[in-house]
Amino acid sequence: MTRTVFENAIEATGLIKGYGDVKALDGLDLTVEAGTVLGLLGPNGAGKSTTVKILTTLSHPDAGSATVAGHDVLAEPAKVRHAIGVVGQKHGCDLEATGRENLVLQGELYGITGAELRRRVDEALERFGLPGDRQAKTYSGGMQRRLDVALGLLHRPQVLFLDEPTTGLDPEARAQMWGEIERLARDERMTILLTTHYLEEADKLASQLAIVDRGRIVARGTPHELKSELEGDTIHVELAEVDGGAAGALERVSGLADVLLDGRTLRARSRDGGAAIPAVLAALEANGVRAASVTLARPSLDDVYLRYAGRAFEATA
Repeated sequence: MTRTVFENAIEATGLIKGYGDVKALDGLDLTVEAGTVLGLLGPNGAGKSTTVKILTTLSHPDAGSATVAGHDVLAEPAKVRHAIGVVGQKHGCDLEATGRENLVLQGELYGITGAELRRRVDEALERFGLPGDRQAKTYSGGMQRRLDVALGLLHRPQVLFLDEPTTGLDPEARAQMWGEIERLARDERMTILLTTHYLEEADKLASQLAIVDRGRIVARGTPHELKSELEGDTIHVELAEVDGGAAGALERVSGLADVLLDGRTLRARSRDGGAAIPAVLAALEANGVRAASVTLARPSLDDVYLRYAGRAFEATA
């Protein structure tokens, strides 16, 4: 089947969505070019899930518009659903059915039958290393997650939505999933919208990042571009004990920015971190705050997130 090629696989303009007194989306704009892996980052309640629900036709916006693969999510929801694959946070497979039975049912739901269906099912089982004759409930967590992705890909969607696809996986299974996502992006040029709680995952997989906060996109760019905007170094101080006055102790240290205290971890940015460390330690000592260790690092995605959202990512995930 010949596919229509679109410059932008996803376009959303002015999306507004409220739940009672809570405004989940507040005029969100989002454009995703075809063939892009977009990482959507944000704290719980920022609007990520609401955005995905609207783009996958599971929810209607109160205002605004959106198209996916050239189809309007409100006017053409059936066409959108046929053009997309969705891998949610919870397993979408029938755990009592075998891997093969799950895939056959998925294909039939999309009108795929006969020899073509058998061929696609066989290819999916082989590609994802899944035993087709075993019940899904006997699969490991990593295998069940691979089955979820296989189900989302069986009808060969133009756009794939991955909602925290590696949450709960062990490091080996997570690495396998990363490899498959990288292969999809590299070999099939598939458009992927990825939400994740792992900054390392976003940095590794996403060609573009969008940070969502309070229902709006507050920053957009490649991981390298976003990190390059933060000049200088990040100073991390591990305190000997929790001390609420630690951040205040650095208020008068010249050249520091984005000072944040999270438990026993104190961080700040400086154009010249090496030169700033003595002043940081002196300020802490003068205020009776004991430091257990100090490290210096180049800006990370967590520092980017801190700049735009006003808090560290790990504190929100």
